Amino acid sequence: METRLLGQRLGILRAAGGDFRVFRAEDKSATTLPVQSAYGFVWTSPGRPKPIFPIPEYHEPDRRNVAVASVGVNVSAPRAIENFLDMGHFPYVHAGILGAEPRTEVKEYDVEISVDRDEILATRCRFFQPMASTVSTSGADVDYIYRVPHPFCSVLYKSSPLDERRMDVICLFLQAMDHERIRAHMLLSILDDEHDDTFIRRFQLLIFGQDKPILENQVPKRLPLDPRAETPIRADKSAIAYRRWLSQKGVTYGVIPSSA
Repeated sequence: METRLLGQRLGILRAAGGDFRVFRAEDKSATTLPVQSAYGFVWTSPGRPKPIFPIPEYHEPDRRNVAVASVGVNVSAPRAIENFLDMGHFPYVHAGILGAEPRTEVKEYDVEISVDRDEILATRCRFFQPMASTVSTSGADVDYIYRVPHPFCSVLYKSSPLDERRMDVICLFLQAMDHERIRAHMLLSILDDEHDDTFIRRFQLLIFGQDKPILENQVPKRLPLDPRAETPIRADKSAIAYRRWLSQKGVTYGVIPSSA
């Protein structure tokens, strides 16, 4: 197959043994790009990639690992990650599922930029949701942990209705096709022995389908990193930390760099 990454055309071949080869599409004989397989996806990079971040829950034997879909969205990867981190839109964009008026307050939560792990972690996130997951039977206050281990990937942990000691995992892996166009790959690693994969996929695609027009109407489509470019509120602590982290890492793809 052929695809795009960071504005480059890439070819992907799968050998009979299951191994993958990725190369620049203009020249099949050229040196292949690095390839790793993880979490049901093939990962590559035109540079020297670090090891892929761990998601230990994926390997727990009683979990359902469902590759939901890969959806094209006309927006930059950083804008999509920022939206994923935002709890404030739940009651308005996902009314009746992830939120409901008048319960619109985003309670105080904690955010840290970890230097050792090189990731962002938002904890103590809590929000009332009428239907938090496929196995929910009533509304409940749901605990969230947001993790950003890669500039274009986010991992969300949310309390499971089936086991208060464990959390469901929702992963968003973004393939930056170019500066303002992505392919969003979604993975669920959840506790659900009631529904088939089709039902689970439809539930998650319903939610993402509500986000898609919001993302595609963002102006500008690239994420401004200058803190003066857009006015944040208290609920935007994760987004503020994410923009600061991108600036510190020198990320320039899909963003509008700070003038400073």
